[in-house]
Amino acid sequence: MMGVQLTLDKIIERAVDLFPERELVTKLPDGSTHRYTYSDAYERICQLAHGLDELGLEDGARVGVVATNHYRHFELYFGPACSARSIHMCNMRLPDHHFVHTVEDAEDEVIFVDPALVEKVEANADELETVEQYVVLCSEDELPETDLEPVVAYESLLAGHPTEYEWPDIDEDREYGMCHTSGTTGLPKGVPYTHRAMYLHSIMCGHVDANQVSEGDVALPVVPMFHANGWGIPYAATFAGAKQVFPSVHTDPESLAHLIADEDVTVSAAVPTIWLEMANYLDENPEVDISNIDRLTVGGSAPPESLIRKYDEEYDAPIIQGWGMTETSPLGTLSTLRTEVEALSPEEQYEYRTMAGFPVPGMQVRVIDDDGEEVPRDGETMGELEVRSPWVTDHYHNRPEENEQAFTDDGYLRTGDIAVRDELGYVDVVDRDKDVIKSGGEWISSVQLENDLIAHEDVAEATVVGVEHERWQERPLAIVVPTADADLAADDLADHLGETFPDWWLPDAYEFIDEIPKTSTGKFDKKRLRDRFDIVLEAPDEEEAEL
Repeated sequence: MMGVQLTLDKIIERAVDLFPERELVTKLPDGSTHRYTYSDAYERICQLAHGLDELGLEDGARVGVVATNHYRHFELYFGPACSARSIHMCNMRLPDHHFVHTVEDAEDEVIFVDPALVEKVEANADELETVEQYVVLCSEDELPETDLEPVVAYESLLAGHPTEYEWPDIDEDREYGMCHTSGTTGLPKGVPYTHRAMYLHSIMCGHVDANQVSEGDVALPVVPMFHANGWGIPYAATFAGAKQVFPSVHTDPESLAHLIADEDVTVSAAVPTIWLEMANYLDENPEVDISNIDRLTVGGSAPPESLIRKYDEEYDAPIIQGWGMTETSPLGTLSTLRTEVEALSPEEQYEYRTMAGFPVPGMQVRVIDDDGEEVPRDGETMGELEVRSPWVTDHYHNRPEENEQAFTDDGYLRTGDIAVRDELGYVDVVDRDKDVIKSGGEWISSVQLENDLIAHEDVAEATVVGVEHERWQERPLAIVVPTADADLAADDLADHLGETFPDWWLPDAYEFIDEIPKTSTGKFDKKRLRDRFDIVLEAPDEEEAEL
């Protein structure tokens, strides 16, 4: 066989060769629209590579990117990687000390930053000891006043350079990029990605039993491009030759709904909150037509069944739940329906559509108990989910101790997710190891309680955390945001949950608040909630529900 290396230059070159006039569209921060083609983008990617040469960046150097989703960020997905450097996709939503840690951990030599995010970088510049140059993602006349130095406008960096570049021969096992975990349990951990991993991940995303991304699609990457490679969508859509639409700062429900309608978007991906808010907007603005949507991928947390039903019944836009991690590039499972499930009634199919899903082609999964044995595939027995794949990282950057703990001797990643698996091979993630509530020796899934709470018509948002209990060590505390004008009481929610769960699963207390804090990736911030509600529940003289 030919020893062809699986590198990212071949992904963009395929798009340019076969779909040179296919569009890349960005809704810019000022509300205007930028349009160009894969051919145009490739010429600028080549100019960017020459610009990196001009900056003196050597083979293997990392460049940090602090930016929203737009065409210049897309160019940075390829320019550094194809020229034997590496892109570090920086999470600008992290607290300052975590942001500084990620830049220093990656040893970024250059920071590319959106004009609107310059202040974020300025505020921390004195601590960014490895950074030698700043590039603001704008033209010379748009360059804001800044204390960053030395600084250059992105368009000036590209100007005058050739629109062709002789890409170096790169080993497919070289790093092309890095993301960091969100740092909810400590300092964010660096996850390096190889060319081979993303090449294969992109092929998998086009598989009929995965995301089915094809050249006929119009892809809208809503998930931030700093988060796990934008869930791989920009690379997969490029490999397929699909039109892409980037929202930049416009991720509010009104803007997204109109982008979907105006650009004929067929596939998109985001956390459940995005699609919930857009559904609320569409309820109030039924004239906005999103009927062109073919499928929506949801990740980050499980969508409530009520949301899946709503998009089915009102918009004919199927929601497909996905599971993955920064460490898995990220796609691991999808709630696609195998033949045996398609034969079931629509009502029975919802049970599978609300699961984490079926392993995508190329992903090996297993669920392991405390003794290191696989649990029965009965859909009930819980254990830790472990995964292995060509696009799962095999180490954390500069974290030898975590590497010893996170990986098994036979090459599986210990995910820290608590899961069950059924006889058909479907995986349902019932909690994170740190979030599962261990009460009197039994496990209670916070995720399952949350999903049922959110299904209540008077609940806008809900989450469940474990709090200390005098007798049972831990018990569930429900934290709920009621819908506007709702008259909601704890007894209402207890009655609602009691229709589904045994008494000993039911929360011992309910807290009603205005808004649930979110992490930088849009998930409920349970660490902050545990700190906020740091209480000890007392045991009454006689417990009504014995465990």
